[in-house]
Amino acid sequence: MTTVSQFVPRTRRGVELALLVFAVGIVLLAYVSVGLGVNQSLPLDLATHGGALLAIAVAFHLVLRWRAPYADPLMLPIAVLLNGLGLVMIHRLDLAKGPDSGMAGRQVMWSALAVAVSIGVLVLLRDHRRLRRYTYTIMAAGLLFLLLPLVPFLGRSVYGARIWIGIGPFSFQPGEVAKILLTIFFAGYLVQTRDALALVGRKILGFPLPRARDLGPILIAWIASLLVLVLERDLGSSLLFFGLFVAMLYVATERLSWIAIGLSLFAGGCYLAYLLFGHVQQRVLFWLDPWSPEALAQSDQLVRGLMGMGAGGLLGTGLGQGHPYLTYFAESDFIIPSFAEELGLVGLFAILVLYGLLVERGLRTALGTRDGFGKLLATGLAFSIALQVFVVVGGVTRVIPLTGLTTPFLSQGGSSLLANWAIVAILLRISDHARRPLPPPRPMAPTTPPTGEEVRQP
Repeated sequence: MTTVSQFVPRTRRGVELALLVFAVGIVLLAYVSVGLGVNQSLPLDLATHGGALLAIAVAFHLVLRWRAPYADPLMLPIAVLLNGLGLVMIHRLDLAKGPDSGMAGRQVMWSALAVAVSIGVLVLLRDHRRLRRYTYTIMAAGLLFLLLPLVPFLGRSVYGARIWIGIGPFSFQPGEVAKILLTIFFAGYLVQTRDALALVGRKILGFPLPRARDLGPILIAWIASLLVLVLERDLGSSLLFFGLFVAMLYVATERLSWIAIGLSLFAGGCYLAYLLFGHVQQRVLFWLDPWSPEALAQSDQLVRGLMGMGAGGLLGTGLGQGHPYLTYFAESDFIIPSFAEELGLVGLFAILVLYGLLVERGLRTALGTRDGFGKLLATGLAFSIALQVFVVVGGVTRVIPLTGLTTPFLSQGGSSLLANWAIVAILLRISDHARRPLPPPRPMAPTTPPTGEEVRQP
């Protein structure tokens, strides 16, 4: 007789705890390096900051043991390590700017709030599939957050881009929340319509194209991204939203024709924006020839960042021993050149590997999820992190023009931290559903053959 038993996967929470301690240790080592490099002494608050970071990480770990025991064991340590390294670099730049700056203190507060919001999302969202019920309500909320900066007396224009809202001394970037809400909407919409969008219409030169009647969604997304560029002057968000929709459309339909159509629309939109808007022409100029007199007369930010990365070389100058503060917005838009100068090419590659691992775990979660909505949602959230990192790193290294996006978890800013920690929470919830074993099937009731008395004779 053969006995069939169900395989129960290990939760790997012990591995996660060990990796969290290791991540906090790396952050503290970097913090000590900054203190020795700037002040030639150990930081007096080393134990306080180390204990606080470890307490926050362990609290999240305990919540995972309680609410999502089968969640992916690598996502949380990677997020803690990236967030901690960002705090160290902002603290390093804070020391260079003087004691009255206060950037590091505000970022610590935002980090604690972001982790608390992430824990709240994980506790309240017990099943990610419930989000599908509110697909169009979430769409309306996403569009509302996207358009909030255009509201008079509420929206604020910062360096030409109208992407902030302000209430008194507090400011917030609602586009970061809209990114998550629109990703949920894209997943819910595409899982309903992917069969129709996957149909093939005519073939041109042997290349199958979708039917003309199915081009509406991608055209609407393209027009909406152009409106964001025109009204809010935000090139980064425009690129992010349209690229995210095209990627999720391809994953849902598995048709390369959607990628070709999306790239064609994107190229046409870029050319049109270049002809119509001066700030786009300015960024193209910085990209093509940042050392030209015309470009330097407007801004030398990109040149300073490139020179800082060049000064770092292969191994870097060492934390606290470079000059990243000479670059404008070294704590936000240009925090990648700050790391590249003091950690070198090796340190920059290590940070990119961390992002690659985080995206890989998100895509692995999408592959293991048993429902179509979860697959598309996990893919979209992971791709949003990957695209944002590519756009930021590509901009500061002159692979593509600058867009103004911030680096996830590293850059200063509460809006970005809140959004990215919420993305991690949703991915952890989906991964718990993907790795959780199915309940055992109910045993069938035994059937007894009828007795002779129950069988009627003809």
